[in-house]
Amino acid sequence: MSYSSRPIASHLRQGSTTNSSGPSPVLLARINEKKAELENLKQLRDLSAGLAGQMQMLEEKLGTLSDGTEAVATVLGNWHNVLQAISMASMKIPKPKDSEDHMPESKAKDEIELPQTLVRIPTEHAPMLKQQTEGNEE
Repeated sequence: MSYSSRPIASHLRQGSTTNSSGPSPVLLARINEKKAELENLKQLRDLSAGLAGQMQMLEEKLGTLSDGTEAVATVLGNWHNVLQAISMASMKIPKPKDSEDHMPESKAKDEIELPQTLVRIPTEHAPMLKQQTEGNEE
């Protein structure tokens, strides 16, 4: 803040030097008003800093929530493919015809045939197997 080089009014200069009883009541009221204003500004600064901190925490939480939402959407998007693969695998399972002929009728009615279990094939060796098959073809 720059201060102007204007001279102080003579009545203010004289009032402060010649008046030994103290500052004028108008000046005291103005000082008290400015002190109250300063205190309010300090409270506003503290409250603003608290609000900024809370907004930053909210931003971090929303980022985490957004990442989690994307992960859930990916999983839910894959469920359709998983269920379709299970359905296709279940439809392709051959039903044994000979087993019904050899079983007694009471046992055949009590036991419900379950579909064959799906086998998981590890894919970590898939690139090596692919190279081997390509090498064999050449």
